[in-house]
Amino acid sequence: MASLPTADIAADILMRVRREQPRVHCLMNTVVQKFTADGITAVGGIPSMTSSEEEIESFVSKAAALTINLGTLDAARRKVILMAVKVADAKRKPWIVDPVHCDYSPSRLDFARELIACQPTILRGNAAEMAVIGDVGAALRIQTGPQDLLVDQTRKIKITNGHPWMAKVTGTGCLSGGVIAAFMAVEADPMLAAAAALTVTGVSAQLAAHHARGPGTFEAAFLDALNAVSADDILSLARIEHDDR
Repeated sequence: MASLPTADIAADILMRVRREQPRVHCLMNTVVQKFTADGITAVGGIPSMTSSEEEIESFVSKAAALTINLGTLDAARRKVILMAVKVADAKRKPWIVDPVHCDYSPSRLDFARELIACQPTILRGNAAEMAVIGDVGAALRIQTGPQDLLVDQTRKIKITNGHPWMAKVTGTGCLSGGVIAAFMAVEADPMLAAAAALTVTGVSAQLAAHHARGPGTFEAAFLDALNAVSADDILSLARIEHDDR
């Protein structure tokens, strides 16, 4: 039987990320590249961000995991994304897709479904995005929001950590995709990796809110909290619920 996520497991995976310092390659929304890179670094990973057609094979080959975000999408980026996916699959690297705004654009939705057909490890989106995506095949399905819902073939998990200011800072969801990729790099079970990553980011947001006055100061405090969050913080604050399926 597959393991169920717990606070103990989340704390353990966080410590493994910090110890192993996995490299994550990010094909990221250009609006949030620095914030995402800073978040991956703060939690213990090493980000790389190039979207160069000439370099993508080398960078994905050297990474331990890949995160793909459709936030700023054009023909060149579509081509590079498909190249990256091909390399990740050939090298057996885990990869996650964030189908940003696929509910706004039919062509973006078509491309998201093209990527789903390539069998990502995880698909992560908000409620509106996941409503139009439909079936995600064998991928772990994650719907983020005030409650994060994670569903695979045998498990359904709810995580209720976080803070409302996360919704007022552009890129917190994109950053979480990068953190999930870092956790996938050290944990083979996508459900355990993703649940741990979302628990860590949610607990960090709660800790950050104690030191912030609003969304502007929260952004900096959130990065500080990702860097400082401890196993004890996770054990005392994690809110992970298991639903029978």
